[in-house]
Amino acid sequence: MRSIAGADIYGITGEEHSRGRDNITVVKAMIDAGITLIQYREKEKTMLERYRQCEILRRLTQDAGVTFIVNDHVDLALAVEADGLHVGQDDLPIPVVRKLAGPSMIIGLSTHSPAQAAAAVEAGADYIGVGPIFTTQTKKDVCDAVGLTYLDHVAQREDIPFVAIGGIKEHNIAEVRAHGAETIALVTEIVGAENISKRVKAIRKAMERN
Repeated sequence: MRSIAGADIYGITGEEHSRGRDNITVVKAMIDAGITLIQYREKEKTMLERYRQCEILRRLTQDAGVTFIVNDHVDLALAVEADGLHVGQDDLPIPVVRKLAGPSMIIGLSTHSPAQAAAAVEAGADYIGVGPIFTTQTKKDVCDAVGLTYLDHVAQREDIPFVAIGGIKEHNIAEVRAHGAETIALVTEIVGAENISKRVKAIRKAMERN
């Protein structure tokens, strides 16, 4: 099973923030920039539109050896044979998702507190999202920022792979890295860049400053 281990950047799609480019174009640019872990997150399209995009993205990521995660929709993840599925606190419980998705699919869960992190480990999540670290406008239903204290807690006390997420940009990514995050998710900072390859290089350089 592919995992998030070894990935420095967790790229997440966001077509409404992508300067008029579609998710296919953006993911191609992410792959060309060397991102090895990509999540398809699309809230506004119909399921058929999502499926058609994910069919293409699955082929692209598979050919490139990139781990492909689908957000929220276990049926979509199964239909395109994605490597994994990422769900939130208000989605189906992890044991139910595991029953539907099978033993080989990577399952990630968004968490916002120490109690949720512990529950995710107990439920059998393969990795957790930790955040939002900073205030973010990318998601409409996002909770308040949890700050770096929760990130410290997970890095120091939880034995599970995790991804820091939420309001992370080139200017603050070194601080997030310094607090123990090895894998960091970015949305608008990447998909909204005029030159994605150039921006990814700058982000990686910034990550080395801690």
